[in-house]
Parts: sequence; C-alpha cells; structure tokens
Amino acid sequence: NLENYKKDKNYKFIKININNTKKLIKIFKKYKPVGIFNLAAHTHVDRSIESPKSFIDNNILATFSLLEALRSYSKINKNYRLVHVSTDEIFGDISKGSVSENFQTNPSSPYAATKAASSHLVGSYIRTFKIKALIVNPTNNYGPKQHPEKLIPKIILNILNDKRLPIYGKGKNKREWTFVLDNCVAIFQVFKKGKIGETYNIGSGEIVSNIEICRLLMNISKKKK
Repeated sequence: NLENYKKDKNYKFIKININNTKKLIKIFKKYKPVGIFNLAAHTHVDRSIESPKSFIDNNILATFSLLEALRSYSKINKNYRLVHVSTDEIFGDISKGSVSENFQTNPSSPYAATKAASSHLVGSYIRTFKIKALIVNPTNNYGPKQHPEKLIPKIILNILNDKRLPIYGKGKNKREWTFVLDNCVAIFQVFKKGKIGETYNIGSGEIVSNIEICRLLMNISKKKK
C-alpha cells in the first residue's frame, strides 16, 4: 500500500509493536513528530467475539503504551498533537438518526468496548497529564485497498468469484458509510483546527442497510459485464 512513497525523502517506515514503549520514546525523540495519528487497532467485530484478548492487547494496552511514550516525549517537546482515531461503534445500536459527540457510549461487542476504553484512557491522560490529544469517531469507511474481511470488499470478491454473499440475518442492519479519502481529509482538519481535549464525530449522512449495499454492488457488477 505504501510502495509509491518508498523513495520520498519525507517518508520513513518503521515496523514496531507499539506496545514497546521504550522504542516509541526513542522514535519520538529522534524524529520529533508534530503530528501523531493513532490508527493502530484490531477492527473486526466477529473476530473480537472469537478472540477478545487480542483486542484488549492491541486496542487498550497499545494505546496505554503510546500515551506513556507521549508523556515522556512531552517533557522535551510541547509542539505536538495526537489524534486518536476511535469509531462510532462505541455508541452501540442507534435506532434512528445520528448521535452527537456527547452521546452515551454503549458498545455492543468486545471490539467496540476496547475502542471505548482506549478513548476514555486518552481522555484521562489529557486531563491528568496534559497530553495534547484529540479524539475522532469516524463511521464505517470504504475505498481502495480495504482489507477483504470488510463487508464491501468481501461482497465484491464473492461476486467476482461467484460465491454466496455473506449477509448477517436479513441484512437490515444499517451503517453510515464514509469514503476513505473523505475520512482522511476530515481527520487532518481535526488535527489542524481541532481543540485539544475535544472529540469529533466524522460522518457522511449516507446511511444504508447491508442488503441495500449487496443489491447495489450486484447491479454494478451486472452493468460491468
């Protein structure tokens, strides 16, 4: 996914486990980042039901490690901002309409619960240790190079390979969908203009049921043949 940026002088890829606080601190001190975006997370609801522990390790403990590294880094450099990327899943099932940033969290899966916990952890570090951070809650993303376990790419792949389409129940579950590049623009705007300590919901207003997504993709595939 990052092949096009390998030779960019402003690009550096470092592969580490962010649960390693000491390595994170070394990286922060060496490169002195002004913008830190935490998008690292396990994100699949079904897998969180099958294996909750890995979600606790990656979504809660890894966020704790990052915050501890920032607590150390902030002693030598105050010129930084952390944008912690959470999810609208933390609000649970919404019967109608949209929710505000102050809506009560009510996660309905281990994945959503770990994301809610990590957001609360970030909020506590903002208040207790004065970490300069903001939180965003995007809706479901879709777009190029998305992992094939996600709904839209999975349906597309199954259509292309003449396989059954995986729909939970009757497919009436509705989700709000945001194109990935629009989401990235919104996150960057929060980084540039957001207020430290604030939480921002990111949405598109495009609320569609899973069965509608399937029908739409099937119709598109018919037109392409």
